[in-house]
Amino acid sequence: MAAITAALVKELREKTGVGMMDCKKALNETDGDFEAAVDWLRKKGLSKAAKKADRVAAEGLVAVATEGGKGAVVEVNSETDFVARNEKFQSAVTEIAGLAIGTGADVEALKAAKTASGESVDEKLTNLIATIGENMSVRRAAVVTAEPGVVASYVHNPAADNMGAIGVLVGLKSDGDSAKLADLGRKLAMHVAAGSPAVAVAVDVDGVDSAIADKEREVFADQARQSGKPENIVEKMVEGRMRKFYEEVVLLKQAFVMDPDKTIEQVLADASKDLGSPVEIAGFVRMALGEGVEKKEEDFAAEVAAATGQA
Repeated sequence: MAAITAALVKELREKTGVGMMDCKKALNETDGDFEAAVDWLRKKGLSKAAKKADRVAAEGLVAVATEGGKGAVVEVNSETDFVARNEKFQSAVTEIAGLAIGTGADVEALKAAKTASGESVDEKLTNLIATIGENMSVRRAAVVTAEPGVVASYVHNPAADNMGAIGVLVGLKSDGDSAKLADLGRKLAMHVAAGSPAVAVAVDVDGVDSAIADKEREVFADQARQSGKPENIVEKMVEGRMRKFYEEVVLLKQAFVMDPDKTIEQVLADASKDLGSPVEIAGFVRMALGEGVEKKEEDFAAEVAAATGQA
C-alpha cells in the first residue's frame, strides 16, 4: 500500500475538485493508488463537481442569521433559481449563515469552517454539487455587531425562513429595551431593503468614501460652471447639490420609508426619548443576490442553429 501523504491528497483534490475528506477516503479505499482513487470518486459521482466549477453561478440565496448583538448575512450562489428551492441547498445555506456569525466576513475562513456533520463548508458544497448537479459557491459574507444592543434582520420576498433575494442587517447600539430595539431595527432594515430614495452607502456623512464625494463634487461643479454664474454662486450651487446627494446615500439623512416626513436621524431621536437611552446605528449591510455578477446570456435560437449547421 502506497503511503497516503498530505501532498497526495492535495494532488487528488486539485485534479478532481473534490473535498479533502473525500479524497483521503478514496485513497484509503484504493490502498493509495492515485488513478484508482480518481475512478473511485467518479463512480461515487463526486468528481462531477470539478466539471461544473467553471459554470457561472449567479442565482442562489442570500441568508441572514442573528444572535443577540451580532448578525451575519451571506450569499451562496447556484446556477439556477430552481436549486434555490431545493431543501438540501436551503438547509446548507442556513447552516453557513449561522457559521458566519463566528467566522466573520472572511469567505475563506467560512469555507474552512466545520459544519455539524464534521465536513467543512467547502466540502459540504462540493458534495451538494455532485448530488444536485449544479455549481455552487459561497460568494461573500458580512457581519454587523452592536454591543450593547441588538442586530435586526429582514429578508425581502423570502424563499424560506431568513433567506431570499435581498438580506439586510441593521445594528442598533443602545441600553434600551431589546424588544423595542429589535422592532425598530427590523423597520429600519425594511427601509434599507427598499433602497428608497436610493441605496444607502454609509450611516453618516463621515462614512461616505472621500473619493466618491470628491467625484460628485467635481461633477456638480462642472455642471454649475456651465451656467455661467460667478464662482461664489457656483460654490453655493455645489453645496446645495452635495446636500441632496448626502440625503440620498447617507442612511441618517434619508426620509424614512414608513414616515417620509421624518429622516432616519429623527426616527432615532424619537426612539431615544421613548427608550430613555441613546439609540444609534452601529452598522448596516444590504446584500442583493447576484449584484455585480456577470450572467451569461443564453441565445437558444443561435445555439440550435449552430447545432444544426444553419448558423
